[in-house]
Amino acid sequence: MTDLTTTSTTTPPVPAPRTAVLDDAHVRDIRGALGTIKLDDNAPRTALSAKLKTLLAIVGPGLIVMVGDNDAGAFGTYTQAGQNYGTSLLWTLLLLVPVLYVNQEMVLRLGAVTGVGHARLILERFGKFWGAFSVIDLLLLNALTIVTEFIGITLAVGYLGLPNVPSVLLAAAIVVVAASTGSFRRFERTAILLCAGSLLLVPIFFLVHPPAGQMAHDFVVPGMPAHSQLSDVMLLIIAIVGTTVAPWQLFFQQSYVIDKRITPRFLRYEKADLWIGIVIAVIGAAAMMGFCAAAFAGHGEAGNFTDAGAVAAGLEKHAGKLAGVLFAIALLDASIIGASAVSLSTAYAIGDVLGLKHSLHRGIKGAKGFYAVFAGLILTAAVLFPDISSTTILDIMAVCGVAGILALGYAETRRRHKGWALSGPVDRTGKGSWRMPPLRELPAPVLSTGRKIGLAALRTYLLAAMILVIVRIVQLAVAH
Repeated sequence: MTDLTTTSTTTPPVPAPRTAVLDDAHVRDIRGALGTIKLDDNAPRTALSAKLKTLLAIVGPGLIVMVGDNDAGAFGTYTQAGQNYGTSLLWTLLLLVPVLYVNQEMVLRLGAVTGVGHARLILERFGKFWGAFSVIDLLLLNALTIVTEFIGITLAVGYLGLPNVPSVLLAAAIVVVAASTGSFRRFERTAILLCAGSLLLVPIFFLVHPPAGQMAHDFVVPGMPAHSQLSDVMLLIIAIVGTTVAPWQLFFQQSYVIDKRITPRFLRYEKADLWIGIVIAVIGAAAMMGFCAAAFAGHGEAGNFTDAGAVAAGLEKHAGKLAGVLFAIALLDASIIGASAVSLSTAYAIGDVLGLKHSLHRGIKGAKGFYAVFAGLILTAAVLFPDISSTTILDIMAVCGVAGILALGYAETRRRHKGWALSGPVDRTGKGSWRMPPLRELPAPVLSTGRKIGLAALRTYLLAAMILVIVRIVQLAVAH
């Protein structure tokens, strides 16, 4: 009799790769504002139509972070440059393009490969102190930045004749509600719609029609304004750097790339998204410098910048009511998207460090701490710094931006001097599926002398910042 019993040859399932991803909401389908990519979609993108659909699904992180950078503070800085010095400082925008790209491309790669936010990586690699430092420092700077955004909202609605308090509350509600529905796609669609609002600066440019030839020259040929105080010009250049390169951008983009579930396979599409954002941001900044230079040239306002609200009034006076209204709406739009992105960067960072559920894919019930931080930061800024001026905020941001650039320059100089380099070529086989292993498996970093000096300087800065905050709280308590 034949034995029909057979031995099973079924292959056991291959366990899922262990990664450092902290929130399981970050490892499913990509559900972007303009398209979806399934988790198991590994088909090659060879046709142009397939590549375009993939790009549309990926677009978001780079676009939002760059357009969000043209916020209320940037409006004040760029319009001041145009009103006071014409188009002579346009070249600063061109110099900042590679800085923007290098910084943001770095964090989008970190996000895609590691699956862990910027603050969490600092915590795991350098310890609890530096993890706390990164979040506290970010919280302080972001609080100041959000105050700037609501100053911008106040100036915009004031020009439009809308009541200040209800308008500010409504703007805050829009920011909070857009992010707290539990739908990543819904938030991103709202954010991209706000990004489209930044294009209102383009028709203002054509209404004022500044000389294109002069702008093209000043964009590529560096120069200093004639008959101007050098110290004032240098302070404004520092402000341009500070408002264009901000710490929140790094934390936001890395975490947003993770939250959107973008993996190394889609890095080239995300880099294209970043370039789209940079181009739109530079066009907006150049437009503001250009139409302010042309509108105020030869008039009493030239060289006498006050704030963005006065710019709107001046545009109405010299270029028509439509120009003023469009500028005020663009300022309102920029302030809302800036407040949203800056608040999210802080909420992401705190969620990373404290181990909170932190994803826009989760509703309020599924991520209470994340949304509490997100909504509370607007409120905190308004309470702690009710009387701070936009000029003071820009000065603080400018100093931080310049300090960061100097630190990067020092690090690069030391790297070249020491001859630090990779020991050999890196095997990039399968790089599209690279993911970082669990954080606990990472080796401890070796701290060089230069890095120890840098960390000590940051620790001193943190101590000074904490003392200033304590003094401010005491002043508020005495005043009330």
